[in-house]
Amino acid sequence: MEKKKTAGKTASKTVAKKTGKTPAKKDAAKQLKDLFEDSLKDIYWAEKALVKALPKMHKNATDKKLKAAIEKHFNETQVHVKRLEECFASLGKKAQAKKCDAMQGLLDEGKSIMEETEPGAVRDAGIIAASQKVEHYEIATYGSLAAYAKVLKEKDCLNNLLATLAEEKKCDALLTKIADTALNSKAK
Repeated sequence: MEKKKTAGKTASKTVAKKTGKTPAKKDAAKQLKDLFEDSLKDIYWAEKALVKALPKMHKNATDKKLKAAIEKHFNETQVHVKRLEECFASLGKKAQAKKCDAMQGLLDEGKSIMEETEPGAVRDAGIIAASQKVEHYEIATYGSLAAYAKVLKEKDCLNNLLATLAEEKKCDALLTKIADTALNSKAK
């Protein structure tokens, strides 16, 4: 019997290699609700990591408007964490974070940008670029989560997710405005 299990696993891996399909893990999401909850865990980790990273970005920024935008978003991010906790509660689940590899990569890149730039306009331009990459990831994530919540008829979650999505979009637009209003030109 043991040989059959091994042979079956080998056969499925061979098929996966030939077809280019990725085999699912044992605990893989089977329903949209599973994917939704797993994605909530990822973004919860991401938002908590941002709460730790934003003060470092604020400390390294020199442009007054950029510093103000980072401080504003830091306060919003703390609210985003609370909204996610409310989502978990409305699902009858304990808020749980699962390391988000994408956010970790973006935060690592932001740290590298700060290390590889001199303080001033060039570093500020780099901080904006790194921040917008984070915002775009969050916009994509919250947009997907809102779509899932809508299908799953999770109205409380949907309202929280849409509120956060709107704030992420506003932050992205503000960062673009700051960069376009002379900051990038100063970095030449």
